[in-house]
Amino acid sequence: MLPDMGLCVNDNEETTMKISEVPQDKIKTMQGEKKVLYAIDDQGNYTRATTSGWEAEEIVLTQIIDDFDQKARAAALRVRNNETSPIECFMYRKWMDPLTLAQVMGLYRWQVKRHFKPGVFKKLDDKTLNEYARIFGVSVDALKNFPKEG
Repeated sequence: MLPDMGLCVNDNEETTMKISEVPQDKIKTMQGEKKVLYAIDDQGNYTRATTSGWEAEEIVLTQIIDDFDQKARAAALRVRNNETSPIECFMYRKWMDPLTLAQVMGLYRWQVKRHFKPGVFKKLDDKTLNEYARIFGVSVDALKNFPKEG
């Protein structure tokens, strides 16, 4: 199976996609962009083809986005109740999980989860806060001063 391509690679023609069969459903989550996948050309060779997405992909992506939005809202409430740090909320707003954020930060997952603790968050050094702010696309001030209402 090719990674992240959504099609199986083998000699069975029933499971391979021809270029003419590549969906072009112009899904909203692609925001007008296209992505590349592999399909079979007229000579039977694998070649790159572009797609604007397909309906099944739209359904799954919408569910994932809704899940992250729900997690971000729940995390924001926990931030306001001093049960977690703003890092958790911003992480979900950027469609990340603790492992992904840890990889981007160059930390272990347990370290990122530890930074969710309000007491630990308040003691983070400027270098760490600046890196989180850069990743989240916010200022350090926005990271430190999470809105009390929302």
